[in-house]
Amino acid sequence: MAIDVNLQHVSINFTLKDHIYEVLREGILNVDIYEADEDLRLDERQLAQQLGVSRTPIREALARLAQDGLVEILPRKGVFIHRKSLDEILDMVVTWAALESMAAHIAASVASTSEIRALREFAERHSVTASSAELSEYSDANIKFHQAIFDMSRSPLLKSTTDGLFAHMIAVRRRAMGENNRATHSVADHMGIIEALEERDSELASRRVREHTMRLHDHIRERWTRLANRSKAVSENVREMGNK
Repeated sequence: MAIDVNLQHVSINFTLKDHIYEVLREGILNVDIYEADEDLRLDERQLAQQLGVSRTPIREALARLAQDGLVEILPRKGVFIHRKSLDEILDMVVTWAALESMAAHIAASVASTSEIRALREFAERHSVTASSAELSEYSDANIKFHQAIFDMSRSPLLKSTTDGLFAHMIAVRRRAMGENNRATHSVADHMGIIEALEERDSELASRRVREHTMRLHDHIRERWTRLANRSKAVSENVREMGNK
């Protein structure tokens, strides 16, 4: 049975292809793919019915999502939301740590005082959410916090380079946030990053961002054993198919 993605009905009026792409993308990003044991197959007919459109623009949107790495289109099998392997996730987190640490290094020098103050106010406002275990809301706030650091770096290339990673990191951070009291630790880390930005200490801001993200890396490597086992099983199946 295909996974049920929560979608809003589409009103056919403007740039339909782009609108459907955005709706499907948002729906996929809201799926907790690293907790779900179910089949992550998407049913074109079901999606078309939910959105009130024909299957042609659905196929076009899915092709774009495949280019983004969010879905896989397998001939004669269907379309599936793409769940990255453990090794892919760890590599992605390391890349993220490198990029964001540089963004923080730059932001400490170029961000305005009002931007840093707004980041503190945002973090303080959502720290209450984390302590009350409203993890879904805090996970969204957590992503926005990290997006803000890239914005404050004033580096269009750094920001555009991470845009593709954001889509995949959302699902990773959403799962990890509910494990091992990571939400509370995340709040403390964020405050430390803000303090370094306020002090205009580029090296400290860079180090704290890098350490914060690498703690996520170490947590995933040590605890996501089910994903590692699943990745191993998939690899073995691929080898077996190749030998036939």
